[in-house]
Amino acid sequence: MNEASPNTQYPISNTPLLRDGFLWLTLALTIFAVAPFAKPGYFWGANDARHHVYFLFEFDRLWQDGVWWPRWSPDFAFGYGYPFFNIYGPFSHFLAEILHYFGKFDFTQSVEIVFGLSIVASAGAMYGYVRSLAGRTAGLLAALVYTYAPYHLLVLYVRGNLAESMAFVWLPLCLWSLRACVRRPSLWAVIGAAIAYAGLVLTSNLVWVLFTPVLMLYILVLLLWQEIGDWRLEIGRLLWRALTPLAGAGAGLGLSAIFWLPMLLERGYVRVDQWFDGRYNFRDDFVYFFQFLSPRWDFGVSLPGPNDTLNFQIGPVLLLFALLGGLAAWRQRNLRPEIAVFAVTGLGAAALGLTFFAPLWDWPLVGAILQSAQFPWRWLPITVVAFSVLAGLLLLPEEMGEESRGLSLPLFVVLAVVILSSYPLLQVQTVPPAEGPVGLAALMRFERDADEMTGSTAWVKKIPTWSPMAEYYINLDKAGQPVTPVTSKVDYEAVDYSTLAVGSVAHSTVMEEVYFCTDPGDRPGVCGARADQRIVFNHFYYPGWRAWLLDGEHGQPQQELPVIPESEGTLGRMTVAVPATGEGFILLRYGDTLPRVIGQWVSLATLLLLLVGIAFAIKRRKADAD
Repeated sequence: MNEASPNTQYPISNTPLLRDGFLWLTLALTIFAVAPFAKPGYFWGANDARHHVYFLFEFDRLWQDGVWWPRWSPDFAFGYGYPFFNIYGPFSHFLAEILHYFGKFDFTQSVEIVFGLSIVASAGAMYGYVRSLAGRTAGLLAALVYTYAPYHLLVLYVRGNLAESMAFVWLPLCLWSLRACVRRPSLWAVIGAAIAYAGLVLTSNLVWVLFTPVLMLYILVLLLWQEIGDWRLEIGRLLWRALTPLAGAGAGLGLSAIFWLPMLLERGYVRVDQWFDGRYNFRDDFVYFFQFLSPRWDFGVSLPGPNDTLNFQIGPVLLLFALLGGLAAWRQRNLRPEIAVFAVTGLGAAALGLTFFAPLWDWPLVGAILQSAQFPWRWLPITVVAFSVLAGLLLLPEEMGEESRGLSLPLFVVLAVVILSSYPLLQVQTVPPAEGPVGLAALMRFERDADEMTGSTAWVKKIPTWSPMAEYYINLDKAGQPVTPVTSKVDYEAVDYSTLAVGSVAHSTVMEEVYFCTDPGDRPGVCGARADQRIVFNHFYYPGWRAWLLDGEHGQPQQELPVIPESEGTLGRMTVAVPATGEGFILLRYGDTLPRVIGQWVSLATLLLLLVGIAFAIKRRKADAD
């Protein structure tokens, strides 16, 4: 056996990552987790599986109209619309839309492919991170434990949450790149950290919020550990070394500002009560300790009490290997900061979901932070990441009797245990879509029957349960006719036909051009002035919608008209007052607000800086090689 000192530095392999046979073995061994998505049919019964198909459906509707960065979802809330992608990370659906739009895969195939890609990429990311930390065999074990962790499989097959499954890719990449910023500061480390952190922000804002404190603790511990020598701490040098990881994280925020800046600043414009009250009340979703160890596996939903049909087992292999790995590696002094951070955060994240710690969720400030998870068990991705890293440390190179240059019997046995322990969980339940083929009529049925996709803006007093648009789509479907989008969102029932003529000239997911003609009443058929008239649109009011008076049909904007929410009723729809000019054309269009514009420019500027940095780094590398 190779002897190693307690201060051994890893990795021991200088093989480039893409030439590392263990990386490709890691990716190949994910096949068992990917295979269920190759099963004919789609797992419509999974908790969020339908959601992501219709998220993609809306994404595609907007791409078809030339909107490359969707924010508004025109058909949610029974067609009244909702700014879904203004508040929900769009990255995973960008990938799915590329597959659908350019690859011509259907909606369900595109979603399933992204699920499969997330599995393979998350394994590769974990392998790369732990290889840099503790060697190849440790990286291989950590990656497979990460892939086959029961909660990870729950996210994939039972919850069917595409964004969270893709977030599993970015978590180890953030740890890897930010660690490099501390241990081996370089321009490449900053660029890698920027991309990884931006990817997490753009993928899942929920996981981003939960994982950022872990990253902050991780970087702080690494900095302190590196700077403490002879029991003295040089604050100035500590702050100087902190600049590199701060630059990486800051660049990541800049790169993703196109999303998070309007998401945060405009969050108050949507109703959040419906996502945190009622059946979404966090008090009904705490976990009992035995559930972490329970072998039960089901395909239900989270229910109050100990008889939950959603399984939250951490897994005996993950728990045992994490414990043994942490203990075995503790004698390696340079690994102790990582071991301590992952032990504390892994146990802490699991504990936060337990019924025993439920009172914490009602504390001031602390409760607000904890409730950002929406459900207590949503802290478990941190546990999976932390324990997977610790589990990988069970196979440090010297413990394998060789410098990780190839497969060995002990390694083969350990990997087999990991895969076989979770093999019974590798299944999806494919069922026919209860609402019918993917389309507008099926979306309306889904919204009605499941009470989903019905988010409302802050001006909506009562969430609608049906709409004229939904009725139109369902009637077309019942009649066996093609279900095509409505040609107008004007509420014609609100029009006084004796004094106002209104007709839609052009309509898309994000605009509508309307012809209007007012009539004074005493001269029928002659357009005149009636300043009290208005056009009501079947859109929930939301900032970004703007209206203009055009200088003719399809003409140029001549005068901006105020768009205000209706004061009558409960829907908070948009209204545009008809100008006292007799007749003309009005254009209503969804556009940008100041936070969206600032976010776009910040992201663009950051992207340009990163490209310049990449070009400089490549040029410098070539110069060094010469």
